[in-house]
Amino acid sequence: MTERMWSRREFFRRTAVAGAVALGGPVLLSACTSTGGGGNALENARNAGTIKIGIAGEAPYGFTDASGRVTGEAPEVARAALQQIGIGEVGAEQVEFGSLIPALNANRYDMVCAGMNITPARCQQAAFSIPDYSALTAFLVPTGNPQGVKTFEDIAAKNLQLAVLGAAVEQGYAEKSGVPSGSIQVFPDQNALLQAVTDNRVYAAALTDISLKWLVKQNPNAPVEVTDGFAPVIDGKEVVSAGGFVFRQADNQLREAFNGALRTLHTNGEWVRIASPFGFSEQNLPAAELTTEQLCAA
Repeated sequence: MTERMWSRREFFRRTAVAGAVALGGPVLLSACTSTGGGGNALENARNAGTIKIGIAGEAPYGFTDASGRVTGEAPEVARAALQQIGIGEVGAEQVEFGSLIPALNANRYDMVCAGMNITPARCQQAAFSIPDYSALTAFLVPTGNPQGVKTFEDIAAKNLQLAVLGAAVEQGYAEKSGVPSGSIQVFPDQNALLQAVTDNRVYAAALTDISLKWLVKQNPNAPVEVTDGFAPVIDGKEVVSAGGFVFRQADNQLREAFNGALRTLHTNGEWVRIASPFGFSEQNLPAAELTTEQLCAA
């Protein structure tokens, strides 16, 4: 019987173009935009009627589409939750992923909406919402999955080549599951993973099921498919992953109000409706027993 280990992978390559963009409307950079700095962030945002968020330009979590609109699971869920607590407009600033929390703490915006995984190290730097979603690991494989792989142990047993993203935890999962380091190839982004599989340089690519399903959706003619998601078992413990929204540690009132609205979205079906266009489903709703405290204490 396996224990659960509250952990999660790093998502794909951190690329973004810094700048301010708007969520479903014009750029919101006026003096009335809430950016913390003093007083109550919730009260400030309600009085201003707007709040500024940080994104990292990563699909399907938080990115700017071809029309210049900020979208993705996290910004769209955030907008719905914020409207419930009296904040009707949302502006966004896009920064490199590693700068999201430092820029938040520097008061450049009031919350991070980037599908950021909840980890103990990040919990020391900022305050996370309740878990927004959970994700499983999966493989991108040739159509039909002729080798029948389902887990990292299968990759190891069949001596197959595996693609992973740089700085992602899948490489560690693979190595701890017995995949030789010489069978693991590291690539910089999702498109490179796809190309490696379709060019037969590797048999499979490992990433979250959400990310891989989105990748396949964006490349419908590619001869690939996504395996069923699974939770890796590392050192006898089942790895559970979850992401959330991020706030400054002092902004408890804003975070708690947002948490209440997010819980409502989770329970009334709205979260699934909002998130499904980005490859999320009811299966990605976090388990009722999963808490931010557990993830922060892992």
